[in-house]
Amino acid sequence: MKRILIVDDSPLIRRLLRNLFETGGEWVVCGEAENGGEGIDKAQELQPDLIVMDLTMPGVNGIAATRMLKRLMPATPILMLTTFSNPYIKKEALAAGLDAFVDKTEVATTLVSSIQQIFLAKVQAA
Repeated sequence: MKRILIVDDSPLIRRLLRNLFETGGEWVVCGEAENGGEGIDKAQELQPDLIVMDLTMPGVNGIAATRMLKRLMPATPILMLTTFSNPYIKKEALAAGLDAFVDKTEVATTLVSSIQQIFLAKVQAA
């Protein structure tokens, strides 16, 4: 089972991501952090297989945290979630060592699609 660390300042987003990741049974959330500084500490402690990082957080932001984590744990992939689709920000994040960049609206779309499939299955079963 692959272990994922979620770093996001929103408790709601962390909860939604945890539910999304743990639904399939092939991933487990090994920890959560609410800012980049805490994310760096937890990543070193927990040694996750993947870090899902928010861009904008109080204190250490996602780009700065990614830069530091890539120095400390270069083999650990980092995926950044953000609502900002600015090409400059994306370029800066990738230059920091980011492995993937995903818009939060894409995650929401996937989540909505899953919910729709669940409701459709309930209707068909009735």
